[in-house]
Amino acid sequence: MAIKGNKNIWTSEFNNIIRGACGGFLFGIPLLYTMEVWWIGSVAKPQMMMVAIALTFIVVFLLNQTEGFRKRRHATLAYDAVFDTVEAIAIGIVCSAFVLLLLRELTSETALKEAVGKIIFESVPFSLGVALANHFLGDSRNANTQQNSETNKAHKQKNPDELQATLADIGATLIGATVIAFNIAPTDEIPMLAAAVSPFWLLSIIAASLLISYGIVFEAGFSDQQKRRQQQGIFQSPLSETIMSYLVSLVAGTFMLWFFQQLTFSDPWTMWLDHALLLGLPATIGGAAGRLAI
Repeated sequence: MAIKGNKNIWTSEFNNIIRGACGGFLFGIPLLYTMEVWWIGSVAKPQMMMVAIALTFIVVFLLNQTEGFRKRRHATLAYDAVFDTVEAIAIGIVCSAFVLLLLRELTSETALKEAVGKIIFESVPFSLGVALANHFLGDSRNANTQQNSETNKAHKQKNPDELQATLADIGATLIGATVIAFNIAPTDEIPMLAAAVSPFWLLSIIAASLLISYGIVFEAGFSDQQKRRQQQGIFQSPLSETIMSYLVSLVAGTFMLWFFQQLTFSDPWTMWLDHALLLGLPATIGGAAGRLAI
């Protein structure tokens, strides 16, 4: 019994971390593609870094007082909110450092002070996203089992058209991916990042895009996750839906790059590829958010 209890505790903690990280990616990814934040972080003085951490702690603490990224049966106590705040900031720091590393804004040649500044300033929206995840997206893991069973029976009786369900997912993915890509594609960040990225890191970005998208839709417990797993459609298994939505997001991002004249038909295919894959990361996260809405 004790082993089973410990296992449940660790499983619950792992799910909470996944939910918090996914919330951070949903809210924090746009600023990670903003060079002004990189520059501010790279020249920030230690005093400003401490101020940024302190202000982030206060805001996240206030958010955690109401709910936070965990689901609790009782009102959140002050010490619980403090613990959740520290963990939320830690998740934000780790996630922002991970993405900056993928984008090659952090390398072995980056000075320690510059690296710390970039991570701290980029972690602010991530930490806020961790704390806001449950406020806006909710957690469907603890939904009433009987209600889920009745819903499943109703869906089976209706026998929805698989093509219609698939088109709805594609449409939602396109909308979410386009909204995010529309804000990043016209800027100079994508060409700047493409100039420094290597094939290995492009493959890493592909893997991260797929993993984050899968986590947001099928592991974080957002927006009626069980219903998404049981939805009928041509690409409705978690793996095939994740791959399909990634390809759709790449198409949306590539179109935005062409629309804003960042890519032309005279450019080499390698340029199309690396630009599309770099924009594919935020576009895929936007596409995942779009699918949560349906």
